[in-house]
Amino acid sequence: MKTIRKHGELLALFLFAFLFFFVFKYGPLYGVLIAFKDFRVVDGIWGSPWVGLQHFIDLFQNSDFYRLLKNTLLLNLYLLLFAFPAPIVLALLLNEVRSRYFQRFIQTTMYLPHFVSWVIMSGLVIYFLSPTSGIVGEIAGWFGQEPVFYMGKKEYFRPIVVVSAILKDLGWGSIIYFAALAGINPEMQESAIIDGANRWQRMLKINIPSIMPTIAIMFILSLGGFLSANFEQIINLLNPVTTETGDVIDTYVYRVGLQQFQYSYTAAIGLFKSLVGLLLILGANLAVRKLSKGESGLW
Repeated sequence: MKTIRKHGELLALFLFAFLFFFVFKYGPLYGVLIAFKDFRVVDGIWGSPWVGLQHFIDLFQNSDFYRLLKNTLLLNLYLLLFAFPAPIVLALLLNEVRSRYFQRFIQTTMYLPHFVSWVIMSGLVIYFLSPTSGIVGEIAGWFGQEPVFYMGKKEYFRPIVVVSAILKDLGWGSIIYFAALAGINPEMQESAIIDGANRWQRMLKINIPSIMPTIAIMFILSLGGFLSANFEQIINLLNPVTTETGDVIDTYVYRVGLQQFQYSYTAAIGLFKSLVGLLLILGANLAVRKLSKGESGLW
């Protein structure tokens, strides 16, 4: 009781967070049962007939599954290779800017796209890439190049998704790295300056190693959604021409689950994605802990 009275405010804050996760995250988990049932709304979850692993068998035997899996893996691999390091690079570069007013201006400018919905952002991307009125086509015309209908060519879809994702969330994703850089002991920088280290050397020897635990944690967390794509972004950029390379698992779940009402089948797909994400997080955490000799990792 003494502990409760002493830390009553903190326990009250924790209670709200606990109730939120219990009601909206853990409570609905029983609904995963429909992945193993032939769910019918009139019968409910418990009254629907049990089919076992049939939906998973249907998933792996589906001729579209491997195309969807390939598109999802490739897209997320490109995002991991290019979009994940981008906020780190931005934070490291802006950290070297001596003018705080200029630094804050750039940070604020880079944050703004995050607060724009993907409906608007995708419309801007499509408009800018238009072969008739887009600014990209205008710039290409200055150099004597013919405008290209980027949104009408399937080979350009993945680069467009990656670049637009970077532009939208670059500034917002860098916030946590700015915070990590701000936590570096300034005495380390001062000692390095006295020893004659230039900015590049201080970045390589002090800044990057200091924020490496943060990078490792963000990398592990990003792998949890490796089979997930930004549905809002994909669905707004996708068109019939780019379906072959842009159709991912999430858009397939939307079509089959919500438009065709195959709830049990799509629940099985969601459970499959969650299990793969869990395995990736466990594997990445184990690898990071081994490489850092137990100094980094989620647990």
